[in-house]
Order: sequence, then structure tokens, then C-alpha cells
Amino acid sequence: MPTYQHDNIVPDSNSNATKKKQVSGMFDDIAIKYDFMNRFLSLGIDKYWRRKAMRAFDGRRIEVLLDVATGTGDVALVAAKKLHPKQVKGIDISEGMLKVGREKVAAANLEDTIELIAADSEAIPFADNSFDGATVAFGVRNFENLEKGLREIARVLKPGGRLVILEFSRPKSIIVAPLYKFYMNVVTPFFGNLFAKNKTAYSYLTKSAEAFPERENFTEVLKRCGFSSPSYEPLTFGICCLYTAIK
Repeated sequence: MPTYQHDNIVPDSNSNATKKKQVSGMFDDIAIKYDFMNRFLSLGIDKYWRRKAMRAFDGRRIEVLLDVATGTGDVALVAAKKLHPKQVKGIDISEGMLKVGREKVAAANLEDTIELIAADSEAIPFADNSFDGATVAFGVRNFENLEKGLREIARVLKPGGRLVILEFSRPKSIIVAPLYKFYMNVVTPFFGNLFAKNKTAYSYLTKSAEAFPERENFTEVLKRCGFSSPSYEPLTFGICCLYTAIK
């Protein structure tokens, strides 16, 4: 199974720990500040991206949804309200993030609908053909092995099930691109250190996003992993892309 440049990007290059362990520990460390940092650094645009992702299901009836790399459960919560599934299963390797997410699920009185589970995206603990749809928001670049994670999602999706992915991308505009680069390389790590006390985490965000095989390259990866009709839509000047594909 091939590896990609971003598979080898880790939060701490001086550590001997695997990417998976480093990423898990990193998110445990910033979990309490994670939602605030998302809203602050994206100027609230991340909420629009998640709503847009829900519309990408094109009115399909989603009875059971899998949210991979669910983090603090933002996508799971939006999905429960917008798609009205019977069940949402969110998985993540960071217990710190899941703890925050479970508190949010309880506050929204959605414990009967949403279950957040500690699990690895590369070894999803569900049977083949279990889900009508799957989502990943800003998590695929954190997979230790991109194709292994995507093939696992394909395995648990029902035939015809839709995968919807949000991931950072690099703007193509000659005006926006340098501004984006400055923001990601200078502003984001600065405020990550100021508010979350973790400059490393937000530097890793930039490095992993820069190395990710985006746009047409990523749709080709999706094809190799068992998906058909992959497509992408750049959002907000191309700083994020919305990908869709069918099992």
C-alpha cells in the first residue's frame, strides 16, 4: 500500500513515537481549547463548511452515519440536526477530544442518537456494509496511512453509500495564496501558542495540510480505495475543499 508525503509529517519530528500516538497526544493536549481555536482561526467559517458538507448528501436518506476523526463531535452534532439519522457513530483516537464531544452531545440531549467511540480510523470496529454515509472533517491528513484509512471507510459503507470529506487545501489565486501562506505559517502557530499553549500542534496543521495530495490528486486516491464518481469543490477562495465519492 503506497504512502504519501503527509503520512510522514508528525507533530514532533524528534520523537520516536508513531504518527498515530503523536497525533492522539497532541489532540488530548489541545482538546479543551480546540473548539475555541477553530472558531477563532477560521473566523467562524468552519460552521459554514460543516453545513455545506451536510448538503453534499443531496437529500439522501441517511439512517446510520459514521463520522471518522470526529474530534469534539461538531460534525456529528450538525449531522444529527440536519440529516435526522437514527444513529451517528463518531470515532476518534483522542480520548481528550471525545470527552469534550460527549459533554456537548449530552448538553444537546442527543445521547440517544450520537455515540462517540474511541477507535482507530484504520481499524474501524464495525461490520462490512454498516453505514449509509460517512464523513471526515479535517481528519484524513492525520491518518497514519491514508489509503488504509480510506479503504476501511469503504469497507463499512453500504454499496451506494456516500463519503463526504472536508480538508484544507492551498488556494490557487495569486492574490489569496501568499496571504494564506502567511496566515498558516505565521498567524496560526502564533495564536496556537498564545491561546492553546501548543505552537507545535498548529505548526503541524500547516505542514500536514501543505503535504496533503489535494484536489485531483486526492480524487485519484479515492478511486484506488474503492470509491467511484469522486469530485471536489473548493470553498472560501480554495482554502478548503469539499470532496464527495460513492462506494
